[in-house]
Amino acid sequence: MGAEEHPPAIRVLDPATVNQIAAGEVIERPASVVKEMVENAIDAGARTIRIDITSVQGGITAIKVTDDGCGMSPVDAELAFVPHATSKIHTLDDLFSIHSLGFRGEALASIAAIAKVTLITKPQGSDRVPGTRIVVVGGEIQLRGGTGAPEGTSVLVEELFFNTPARKKFQKSLTTEIARIHGILEGLCLACPQISFKVFHNNREQLATERTGRPLDTIARIFGNESARELIPAAAALPFMRISGYISRPALSRKDHDRILIAINGRYISSPPVTTAIREGYGTLLPHGRYPVAFLSLEIDTRLVDINVHPTKKEVRLTKEKEITDGVREAVRAALASGDLIPEVNAPKPVYRKLDAGGSDLSPVPYVAEPAEPYCAGTLPSAVSTGTLSPFTEPTHTGTVATDYRLRQTELASGVPPVTAVVPEMDVIGQIGGIYILAEAAGGELIIIDQHAAHERIFYEQVTRSMAARQAQELLVPAIIHCPPKDTAILKSLIPALAQEGVIIEEFGAGSFLVRAVPALMGKVEGPAMIDDLVSDLLHKDLDRPVSDRERLTRIIACRSAIKAGTVCTVEQCRRLISQLRATTTPFTCPHGRPTMVRFTRAKLDEMFKRT
Repeated sequence: MGAEEHPPAIRVLDPATVNQIAAGEVIERPASVVKEMVENAIDAGARTIRIDITSVQGGITAIKVTDDGCGMSPVDAELAFVPHATSKIHTLDDLFSIHSLGFRGEALASIAAIAKVTLITKPQGSDRVPGTRIVVVGGEIQLRGGTGAPEGTSVLVEELFFNTPARKKFQKSLTTEIARIHGILEGLCLACPQISFKVFHNNREQLATERTGRPLDTIARIFGNESARELIPAAAALPFMRISGYISRPALSRKDHDRILIAINGRYISSPPVTTAIREGYGTLLPHGRYPVAFLSLEIDTRLVDINVHPTKKEVRLTKEKEITDGVREAVRAALASGDLIPEVNAPKPVYRKLDAGGSDLSPVPYVAEPAEPYCAGTLPSAVSTGTLSPFTEPTHTGTVATDYRLRQTELASGVPPVTAVVPEMDVIGQIGGIYILAEAAGGELIIIDQHAAHERIFYEQVTRSMAARQAQELLVPAIIHCPPKDTAILKSLIPALAQEGVIIEEFGAGSFLVRAVPALMGKVEGPAMIDDLVSDLLHKDLDRPVSDRERLTRIIACRSAIKAGTVCTVEQCRRLISQLRATTTPFTCPHGRPTMVRFTRAKLDEMFKRT
């Protein structure tokens, strides 16, 4: 059989298939549509950009972006839907000096390949010329013609993923998709403070920023005045880079790096090396596991920045990465060294009164001293430091009062450990670093207990066993918290679930919430930081071990309520904690799966010291 009789196995794909493949890389979800269209509006020189999101029955049905940029002629408007047609670059060399946000000519063509797109545009300065209207469905132009229109451009996207049902099916919940959109827009707003952004969801305003030459004004608009007041300026100039922006005083920190926002040459990007450099700039000013709030703009020689890495252009590669990260780290250190880092003293904590099932007031809860700073060796009584007391003499520390109160909260419901308790009885030896309890079990076994993990397990079981443990305690003075739009969308959807756990929250204007009550077991409100971390935990789901929102809320509240690492405990308090842990049904791990204790047998100790 001749070779000519075999049809070729390799074929050139038709344009429609190519466009759908490209669309799958560029347009992952509704937030991708918003990002690409807003970036086009920024490149068009817009001074005002409006984003309208429409949703029906839990799904986004339409996205419209309107700008007052340069607009397009009829010919350019049609060419904008052709793949890889762009006004941003002309030759290969232009890739090394890109100053625009878009440059591939993929965005509009990719969106139009998987949606119905209506574009209306009119060039600036063309008062007597009508606008242009083009409708494209699935990559095919269905209508073209003139129309009345203001100067600028509007793009309406409907029926997104209508011809890719698998992609449409696996979109997340409306709350999650709206939060992702807000996350994209927060970065764009901060990267372009000279532009006014307005965001509406079902005609209700969600975000509004004003045109300003002061990035701090935009930061305050999005994240609130309280956060803005805790920021200090950071700036540096190097031969190949200029740094400007704001970083937080150590008093304002988070458990994640979600509020480290970086722009390179006006592009909001994700850069783990730069994020790490910012955190390293704080050194020991922040505890382990905490991250600052930072908004930095880096102007770098375009020849050192490769943005042609990923279709979304969110990731970049830096040619002089070490020099750039070193410069960022030193700029952060210099700003902290020259800034006033003394935190302001907050108003006295409000007193609580418990609510019974009907919501009526009961007797006021007596005042309990706030926990002091974590115990350290320098706060030991002088007698210990001079050697006149045993190292195991219990120190005097105001934090032990608060610890006693927390133990009493869990003691009432724990009961007496059963005779069949799986954790053996043990004698307390002492405490190390305010974190670990040393105890001796039968047979000379050494047991080391993580006091926070142990108390977290105790709290968790009490909350899951008893609805009474979810009882709320009202704040006489409600706490006010401010959330950026991304977190606001999540928090609104969680208000009913939070109420079931004893956290009563109400909306209080745009981006603001009133915290009216917290779970009674918590003993005291930990202020906006507690809610901030709680929302952060809820935003970052454990994909390896997914659980319901209520289960995650229970775990988070147990974690926030438990005795913290670094808290001094007396020997008697250590005994009480161990007794409560022995009464639990699953005493060996905390709700997140970390061990509560480790065991060293006498034989293992002898082996370690080579006594065998």
